[in-house]
Amino acid sequence: MIEVGKKAPAFKLKDQYGNVRKLSEFKGKKIILYFYPKDMTSGCSKQACNFRELYPQFMEKDAVIIGVSKDSVESHKKFMEKFNLPFILLSDPDMEAIQAYDVLKEKSMYGRKYMGVSRSTFLIDENGKIAKAFYNVKSSENPSDMLSELN
Repeated sequence: MIEVGKKAPAFKLKDQYGNVRKLSEFKGKKIILYFYPKDMTSGCSKQACNFRELYPQFMEKDAVIIGVSKDSVESHKKFMEKFNLPFILLSDPDMEAIQAYDVLKEKSMYGRKYMGVSRSTFLIDENGKIAKAFYNVKSSENPSDMLSELN
């Protein structure tokens, strides 16, 4: 697990437009970095839409929202367009950030075990340090919980 108070692991990933984004470009802002399993699935759509609904309030608190999954840039673009998402979605097909943030976990579905992304969210402070780390979050509650953490 990621240790609170430590420097957040750096990353360099493509966003939904194919632009390379780095964690360092957001220095000076609070960052809500959330990892989710898959675009267009019910839980992930609910979480993204709840972040979208609260987006103006996150902006008032000078916070950036960044979603990360192993889906492709093209998948993220479709997801963003379908749900009118106003924030950054990063594609991590090689699972560099997913592994750096320790969110790749063993999961089980219909008795079959597999490795997948555990829905997790990190609050990164203005200096690039992990302020809070939340693992196995609930998709519907996570956005409002994170907004509360900014107060």
